[in-house]
Amino acid sequence: MSSPHVLILGGTTEARELAAALTARGVRVTTSLAGRVARPGALDGDVRVGGFGGAEGLAEWLRGQRVDALVDATHPFAGAITAHAARAAAVTGVPAVILRRPGWRPGPGDRWHPVASLAEAADLLPRLGRRVFLTTGRLGLSAFAHLTDLRFVVRSVEPPGPPMPPHTHTVLARGPFTLADEHALLRAHAVDVLVTKDSGGAATAPKLTAARALRLPVVVVRRPPLPEGARAVPDVPGVLDFLGLGPGQDRATRPSGSGAADTCP
Repeated sequence: MSSPHVLILGGTTEARELAAALTARGVRVTTSLAGRVARPGALDGDVRVGGFGGAEGLAEWLRGQRVDALVDATHPFAGAITAHAARAAAVTGVPAVILRRPGWRPGPGDRWHPVASLAEAADLLPRLGRRVFLTTGRLGLSAFAHLTDLRFVVRSVEPPGPPMPPHTHTVLARGPFTLADEHALLRAHAVDVLVTKDSGGAATAPKLTAARALRLPVVVVRRPPLPEGARAVPDVPGVLDFLGLGPGQDRATRPSGSGAADTCP
């Protein structure tokens, strides 16, 4: 019998962990990457790179590749692909779940300023500081390009392109970064305000701890809402439970989709 086929919309640490967990269980896995990073790390299972052509293109791919379940494990701010995935799953009847790590919560001593968008963050910045550590991703720099009086430090795996603020210093590096790393960067560049998205997770949290220790204000961009009716789980075990692959689960508990679910071993 053929194994079930799971499509993971990837790009996160959790997506990588899920691909490894599923292939170890004999599941056929395809991880789809947007292709924004030139040299992504190795992944278990099959990998495809590039878009699908919207919800309709994704639905066609799900049917053509006989996908049994869809896992959206993209970044919490990848709103467009999350919306496309929800629509494609609804049209095809393929069971779908969103893998989203929990968001961050402010702790004692934090000076957080929650905002709804990058544009709102840019509007707030001149009132908070002059030297900004901007950690919202290289594709969002255009929202800050008009802030000609501020100085920015931007960290990125690959060099960002225009438009961007005129006074920008780019640090090329790949995480994860330790608390000592973050504290040293903030000190070295005399940063007086941090801007970040609420991506959640432990890997990128040390910058928040460093900002707390230095009593820096932090502008936190809130996550976009999930599509109406979408189901989300916080971790890989939650996805395995959804797929019927958790401890004590068997074939009868697995979600059935439009592909080859009836051939699951």
